[in-house]
Amino acid sequence: MFDNSQESKTNLSELGEFGLIDHLTKNFSPKLESTIKAIGDDAAVLNFKNKQTLISTDLLVEGVHFDLAYMPLKHLGYKAVMVNLSDIYAMNGTATQITVSFAASNRFPVEALEELYAGIQLAAKLYNVDVIGGDTTSSTSGLMISVTAIGIAEKEEITYRNGAKANDLLVLSGDLGAAYMGLQVLEREKQVFKANPNSQPDLDQYTYLIERQLKPEARQDIPPLLKELEVQPTSMIDISDGLSSEVIHLCKNSKLGANLFEEKIPLDPAVISVCEEFEIDSTMVALSGGEDYELLFTISQDDYDKIKGNPHLTVIGHMTEENEGMHLVTRANQKLPLIARGWNSMENKED
Repeated sequence: MFDNSQESKTNLSELGEFGLIDHLTKNFSPKLESTIKAIGDDAAVLNFKNKQTLISTDLLVEGVHFDLAYMPLKHLGYKAVMVNLSDIYAMNGTATQITVSFAASNRFPVEALEELYAGIQLAAKLYNVDVIGGDTTSSTSGLMISVTAIGIAEKEEITYRNGAKANDLLVLSGDLGAAYMGLQVLEREKQVFKANPNSQPDLDQYTYLIERQLKPEARQDIPPLLKELEVQPTSMIDISDGLSSEVIHLCKNSKLGANLFEEKIPLDPAVISVCEEFEIDSTMVALSGGEDYELLFTISQDDYDKIKGNPHLTVIGHMTEENEGMHLVTRANQKLPLIARGWNSMENKED
């Protein structure tokens, strides 16, 4: 959302592509030793010495991944970075650099893109990554932003999705469902505003949920925490499409089954309260909501004593032999087939 109608707005054509890049990136300067050359040449130059290099990229499209009716541009820039850094942490790595590319229609003045980049700059500062390049072009259909994240890890510490073993424990960072319920609150208030533009929503009781949707935080702290605890995860993935989808990804890649226990899934009290308000099942929200950007990983049972009692981590299940299948074990001790009902960007959306 960009709303500074009281101020002058600079048309993108006044700066041109390269002038715009120079303008938006003038405050970025490399901080990391591994960044040899950043913005300003045909390619960035990086030196990681003997480390393995990790690269991940995501594309966010207006109307598909975000709605500027309630997503401030500064928050969008921040979130776009988080989405990508989370993938690096899900490999048990350290994020080091990002590139940022976007396409914008002529309804966005320079000042709007300054807000977008302010969010990117804040994320880069807080997570200690350098912005080293990217691209910009025009769009006929709103705003698109693509971030590529680069990271490093020791070869023996990189964690893939296919390394889990039968009887490994399923472990989760943080809590689930808040981002999805934050989206439900924002969508409801959008409809209220459409019906009555003079309405002033009171969102104080939904602060945690809305923040988890608009300004998520990637779990930068988990890889170093596991290293400190001397725990090497056997597989890992981040929670972007819902818990059920991610458990299934680990199972399929590792050729295993799993038992996920409903009573063990961590939910913030605010999520439970708002699920009751919306008359939505909180377990369904955790399983299918997505955009939590927590880390889901497996560990050997031998490492359980190292992580038990840690406030950041919860054991929510265990891996089984493949022929046992993938199940949710309910509070009533019923075993239900685990089904991926997470968000699918390729589905046709109706207005």
